Amino acid sequence: MSALVCALAPLVLAGVLGPAGAGKLFGRGTARQAPRTALARLLRDGGRAALVLRALGAVELLLAAALLAPPATPLPGAAAALLGAGFLGYLGYAHAAAPGSSCGCTARQDASLTWRAFVRAAAVLAGGVAAALAQQPWWTAAARRPAAALCLVLAAAAALTALSADPDRRWRMPLRRLRLRIAGHPLAATGHPLAAAGAPAAVPVAATVELLERSRAWQSASRVVRSALLDHWDDGGWRILQFAGVHGGGTAARPVLVLFAVDAAASLDTVREPAVRVSVIDADSGAPVMATA
Repeated sequence: MSALVCALAPLVLAGVLGPAGAGKLFGRGTARQAPRTALARLLRDGGRAALVLRALGAVELLLAAALLAPPATPLPGAAAALLGAGFLGYLGYAHAAAPGSSCGCTARQDASLTWRAFVRAAAVLAGGVAAALAQQPWWTAAARRPAAALCLVLAAAAALTALSADPDRRWRMPLRRLRLRIAGHPLAATGHPLAAAGAPAAVPVAATVELLERSRAWQSASRVVRSALLDHWDDGGWRILQFAGVHGGGTAARPVLVLFAVDAAASLDTVREPAVRVSVIDADSGAPVMATA
């Protein structure tokens, strides 16, 4: 079984490095995300950080292609192991120097780095070592034991998906949103002028975000925010805007969700200083951390 794991490691690694590299190299979010990463702090420039992220994406794509293509050699695996070790070193720096920053690992996620990023980097390192030690090409091993190979690849894909940044958006956030709607969120309010009539929102979400970012409520709470808008929904005349953030500093820092409730019908054309309710809740437990009106 260990020989099969080593043989299939290049296939799994390519599945990790390829999408991540494509996201960094071709993704429109790279330039937007780069200034928020610890890399920008290290390089002292968001533009240079974006260039480095795109160059890293190209390297990851080349490595993914080399891991998949014949002839099978230990060099791509060794290079992937070195890349994983470099990731771990960078993440260690990011955690120490800028704990609230994004790592920029996928170019699709703005939230602060967590233990998942370290585990992903360690997985790249371990996968690279396994690929370098493989005694046969992955296509030969898969052809000889197709059922076992399929089970191993599916298990690895499931584990890596659980460790990726995407589940936060794909299923954890919808579940949290459902829980907030069922149990009542900290921003729930009565007596909103639109609640009784059930009037629909008349302005686009972008206009609500623009109004929010000019408000005093945003200025007071933005120090906690570490992401762009992640989710939004309307409830009783209010538009709830959800962001990811970090509350506290040092060893006391913990991931939180920052919720803003803004009048769903308000815009810069109708009001200059909107009524905004703010709540910060623990990202894991859902317990309120702080709330202001």
